[in-house]
Amino acid sequence: MTSEASKPLAPATRAVTAKRATTAKRSVRKPDTRPKPTKALHMGSGDPLLLLHGFMLSPHCWEQTAARLAGQCEVFAPAFAGHWGADAPDGPAMNVHVLADRVERQLDELGWRTCHIAGNSLGGWVGVELARRGRARTLTLIAPAGGWNSPSLTQIRVGIKFLSLVPLVEFGKLIGDFAAGNPVVQRFASLLLGRSAASVSRREATAAITAALHCDAMIPMLLGGLRAPALEDLSTLTTPVRLLLAEYDHIIPNRVYARRFLRELPDSADRILVNGVGHVPMLEAPDRMATLIAEHVYASRTRLRAV
Repeated sequence: MTSEASKPLAPATRAVTAKRATTAKRSVRKPDTRPKPTKALHMGSGDPLLLLHGFMLSPHCWEQTAARLAGQCEVFAPAFAGHWGADAPDGPAMNVHVLADRVERQLDELGWRTCHIAGNSLGGWVGVELARRGRARTLTLIAPAGGWNSPSLTQIRVGIKFLSLVPLVEFGKLIGDFAAGNPVVQRFASLLLGRSAASVSRREATAAITAALHCDAMIPMLLGGLRAPALEDLSTLTTPVRLLLAEYDHIIPNRVYARRFLRELPDSADRILVNGVGHVPMLEAPDRMATLIAEHVYASRTRLRAV
């Protein structure tokens, strides 16, 4: 005897069942893993630590390093004005002083009169400006920008380098997500930001590309940078400073752009070459960068010089 449950399905019934199964599969969507705009990272507890990202990037570049530092510090990593995740630029031209003004207001909102500061590239330049305003307990400069006189051939060269990216960024905006997820574009971004074309993970490269495509401050910063004054004499800094230079910096190579920092920073400042990393070393070596920043913070507590 054959039970109802064991009877073979009629062809029409099998077709309907197969159609429902196909529809169900199609309705299951993969989770959206694309990076989202972030106004600021804020995590941890302890000494206040401000992390500042580079030009055309976003707080995403600090995610791994910030997570490692959050066990000892209260970490705040904001998006610069006009950058992905932040408010629009204040005007047609921007400069380091405008960015520092905005960050100062954020520090006031947090109730941070002073804090430890670590800045990469443009973030290092802004960090120097905040230190001159008396906001820094310690200052860690990671492949810092601004190591040129104004006006100078060196300043013009770095401006031309970023201006050459404008057509690529504008084209990338037209093709949208395809650019951020394209392996060729990702390898190009990795080569710019890291040691080599394969040294930055696809996830980190995607976030960096997306940030660049959404950077409203690109042209205003390039225009403002041509008129902005150069860094003042770095020998007058009274804040404890640690300078971290990237061995494979393809954006602002050390042999040209680190000279002023190496020459002018006080003798008490640490000068360290971080081996095996590119211009944004947090993307390649978050553990090492967290350790180097934390050492400088700890040294200030005990008044010992970190080595």
